Amino acid sequence: MNNRIARVVGILFLVSTVAYLLGSGILNPVLQNPDFLTGLHLERTNVVVGLLLELINAIAVVGIAMLLHPILKKHNEAFALGYFASRVIESVILIISLVCPILLLGLSEDYSAAEASGHFHFQTMAQTIVDAHFTLFELAMFILSLGSLLFCYVLYHSRLVPRFLSIIGFIGYAGLLTSSCLAIAGHDSGTVLYIPGAIFEIMLPLWLIFKGFNLHSEKS
Repeated sequence: MNNRIARVVGILFLVSTVAYLLGSGILNPVLQNPDFLTGLHLERTNVVVGLLLELINAIAVVGIAMLLHPILKKHNEAFALGYFASRVIESVILIISLVCPILLLGLSEDYSAAEASGHFHFQTMAQTIVDAHFTLFELAMFILSLGSLLFCYVLYHSRLVPRFLSIIGFIGYAGLLTSSCLAIAGHDSGTVLYIPGAIFEIMLPLWLIFKGFNLHSEKS
């Protein structure tokens, strides 16, 4: 039963990762275009597809938390609850952040219809909304990294998966925590700090799908 859950968790990890990468890959270039207000309403299809993919990511992380909680709490109930709560909060923040592109679609239509004298006002509003979208994302990553450090701690001490995976997870989420803190403070750390976490979020689900949990570590 637990190995069936492990496979589903592994699949959800991959769904979450792929949905986020595709969604942000579609949505971010649109939002980061300096002249996005001019034709954003013409990019409605791309924006909607990006939003749906990022919504799938937000839903998948809650599924991961729900399925893992009964297993993790056998080894550390407090940390299992902390991980569960962090993923739910992450999901809520991500969903709230998706309201921003929806607001921008309406703002883009008003911008196109407005006279040139009012464009600066619309541009200021739009930039504030874009900044809010990316700040909310970084806040979600901050929450995720804190909760996932607890997750990796439980994995390491329970030996549910090989310890080298847990160590990669520790390094990855410490990097993500650093990156999100820097981003919230207004400093761009680039993508280097994301690499160990990305490796973990590919290796772990593959391990869970093909190997499952180490059942001998389960407490009676």
